Amino acid sequence: MQVTIENGKLGQAVSLLFELSLKGKQSRHRTKFINKLSERLKEVDQQRVELAKEHAKKDEEGEPIMIEDGKRYDIEDENAFQKDLKELYEEQLVIDGGDNEEMLKTLRNVLLNCEEVFRGTDAVIYDYLCDQFEGGETA
Repeated sequence: MQVTIENGKLGQAVSLLFELSLKGKQSRHRTKFINKLSERLKEVDQQRVELAKEHAKKDEEGEPIMIEDGKRYDIEDENAFQKDLKELYEEQLVIDGGDNEEMLKTLRNVLLNCEEVFRGTDAVIYDYLCDQFEGGETA
């Protein structure tokens, strides 16, 4: 079994999975899966910051210029930055079976048999996750 999650959906997936009421094995496997997503989410955030620095206007010493009291970088070409950011968010985290097989099967079962009612963005990310787990099954 293999599951792929787009970088841009990692945060929403973590949030949705975190809120599910689970116990025992299901809870442990959910936590293990969330940890994998969270680790990747940290990497993606670091890469986002690097992209912002790369696209930021530079001062006399070649350092990126910060604006809004140091809260964000002063992006020189917003379109180019957004294009690179879109590429980053479309990249996918791939979680293969092997050591993860049991975890993936458990989460697949949890998601596909979930009785929770989802609305708005939670409903959209729930549908996305179900699609990823359904598509990840190999015979």
